[in-house]
Amino acid sequence: GTSRFGARAFAKNPSVDELKEALVYAHMHDKKIYLTVNTLLSDRELENDLFPLVAPLYEAGLDACIVQDLGVLSFLHENFPQMDLHASTQMTILSGDEAELYKNYGVTRFVPARECTIEEIRAMRAQTDLEIEVFVHGALCYCYSGQCLMSEEIGDRSGNRGMCAQPCRLPFTSAYGNGHLFSTKDMCTLMHIPELVDAGIDSFKIEGRMKTPFYVGTVVKAYRQAIDDYFADPKLYEKRLPYYLAEVSKASHRDYTTAFYYGK
Repeated sequence: GTSRFGARAFAKNPSVDELKEALVYAHMHDKKIYLTVNTLLSDRELENDLFPLVAPLYEAGLDACIVQDLGVLSFLHENFPQMDLHASTQMTILSGDEAELYKNYGVTRFVPARECTIEEIRAMRAQTDLEIEVFVHGALCYCYSGQCLMSEEIGDRSGNRGMCAQPCRLPFTSAYGNGHLFSTKDMCTLMHIPELVDAGIDSFKIEGRMKTPFYVGTVVKAYRQAIDDYFADPKLYEKRLPYYLAEVSKASHRDYTTAFYYGK
């Protein structure tokens, strides 16, 4: 993301010029860069600010934009019809049939709602030929697919504008007990790589909001190795599973969960 319209408003985000340089470097190494434009925009921002932000990156070969706002989706497809668009999990797509509706907006990939089960994702694969990208690791938002108003209501910092203060991570007092009552566990699905691959998922998404390069590198490497080992030999993957788990445990994390894929 750049300094605007991404979910990391308080990060040290690259400038447009720095991202243009990064695009050249990434493409030299046969890698892709997707721009996060995944917050809600005002009408004024949509009319005055979005085009000059995306245009120079599009001309530099930007591979896709990740979007949650339907207005942004329509605007980008109209102005940059050759660019791939990815539907964010915050669009709350719950079926392949629903995802098919977004083809007319230039969507080539979608991230299902985080509340979907593995059976529902398998059903999506049978309903659409769009690319499916799912979260496999990292922090989970307490709210439904990340569409939270808690931070905005408490401190005027909207998560849908990239400014979440994460009040759900704080301790609370209630009639049901005291403690970190809203703070979710972190996702880890290394032990379910075979089922995720066999479900027809095209891309694994690792949550890395405000994480260190060490965290990102360690976790991505572990999943890359696990996937490659599984395709090479499922028995090799099974043998090395304790190693992958030990590797991701070197990075900071809370207790682990498989989220909604296999229950609640």
